[in-house]
Amino acid sequence: MTTSAQEAAGYEPDPRRWRALWVTLVAGFMSLLDVSIVVVALPSVQRGLHASPAQVQWVVSGYALAFALALVTAGRLGDALDRRRIFLLALSGFVVFSAACGAAPSITLLVAARLAQGLAAGFMAPQNSALIQQMFRGAERGRAFGFFGATVGISSAVGPLVGGMILALADGAQGWRWIFYVNVPIGILAVLLGRRLLPRTSRSGRGHVDVPGVLLLGLGVLALMFPLVQAGSGGFGRLWWLFLAGAALIVAFARRQRRLVARGTQPLLDPRLFTTVRGYAVGAGVGTLYFVGFSGVWLVFALFYQDGLGFSPLRSGLAVTPFALGSACGAAGAGRLVDRVGRMLTVGGLTAVIVGLGGTALLLRFAPLDIAPWVAAPVLFLGGVGSGCVISPNITMTLRDVPVHMAGAAGGALQTGQRLGAAVGTAALPGLFYLVLGGSDGYRGALVVALGAALVGMAAALALATFDWRRDRQSRQAHGTCPEDVANSPVHARET
Repeated sequence: MTTSAQEAAGYEPDPRRWRALWVTLVAGFMSLLDVSIVVVALPSVQRGLHASPAQVQWVVSGYALAFALALVTAGRLGDALDRRRIFLLALSGFVVFSAACGAAPSITLLVAARLAQGLAAGFMAPQNSALIQQMFRGAERGRAFGFFGATVGISSAVGPLVGGMILALADGAQGWRWIFYVNVPIGILAVLLGRRLLPRTSRSGRGHVDVPGVLLLGLGVLALMFPLVQAGSGGFGRLWWLFLAGAALIVAFARRQRRLVARGTQPLLDPRLFTTVRGYAVGAGVGTLYFVGFSGVWLVFALFYQDGLGFSPLRSGLAVTPFALGSACGAAGAGRLVDRVGRMLTVGGLTAVIVGLGGTALLLRFAPLDIAPWVAAPVLFLGGVGSGCVISPNITMTLRDVPVHMAGAAGGALQTGQRLGAAVGTAALPGLFYLVLGGSDGYRGALVVALGAALVGMAAALALATFDWRRDRQSRQAHGTCPEDVANSPVHARET
């Protein structure tokens, strides 16, 4: 019996499931948008609160750090307790801390509120994918994950545009505060609708949470990410040893999880997700590598357009809008194709992203500056279409065979990898941009080198996706069908 057949036994679709999905997608869109929307407001924040560059950088990096620290633990708590309750509590906290960010009278209080806001977002995020696992089955689950993947991709791509529009409308020294206030009415409405529409989770005796595992994983992720978020103030040089400490802590965490499974105790993150659930390990790897390049390019474009060409935040956001539009189009089509095309869709999407961003880099390097953004728009759109065929299908293929009782932890681990990749990209690519900036080619040369480095991460993701596609094709040829070893996996013994 396949995984889908196992889950279908006793499953009765909730008639409110599609409306409930849109509540979670709106909340997820807000939390992911807040990763990138603030970037264009940093100069205004710095002037308004008389902050130093190092202090204002924590408005972005502090949020990303707290977000990543919470994900796996939050996912496991949702599996063990009640995903609906944790989602609503986290969303309520996100609304409160968004208001606190907007009202912050000093940079210290703003950073503190951003840390709390990131923590709330991290507790909310894994419940999104877990609720999809819980509410949908079969082809409907693929469609729902398609919407979820589109939300992830589009929210990251449109952040600079939305931030620029808000700053343009809320003119004045305090206009940056509306970057945070805009979350409040939308979040309140989502909380009210979520209370009516979201299903509860049956605990089914899975209330154990591995507290030592939480500490090991949390400290490990903190050690790996802290030098990255401090990169702008010399974090690599001063804190390189934390990478070694973080790796050691992650190894200790993995060993503890294997011991817990051997004893029959519920782990924080079941290692069998990576060894027996079809597509999970490869999908997590593809997502992490892709986000190294995907997340960093928006900062590079903002630096090029605003500092190099003197664009306003709104005009800078409009210059990269073709990518966001392409991503929306690609994700809409990919959600319907992923069940038929499979991993080949990701391979094609990654190829299109590499061609699109590579072509954009060359056009911005050699085309006349007054028309370069317009000339680059078509190839940037192509890159966006490719991205829509990467993020959404990859999330679908990574999570669709995960047992429901592990869905929160699995979604949290997947997003933790994406956040780590994003942290690497947002630290390394702007740093490389500034390193090259002093050369004879100026901003154009810096853009080409930084985007070239982003393409290296995407090429690594393409190599991994191609390997998985070829292996799957060979397996189908050998067996005459897709292998369903996952159905006999021990992790399915307690499927809900």
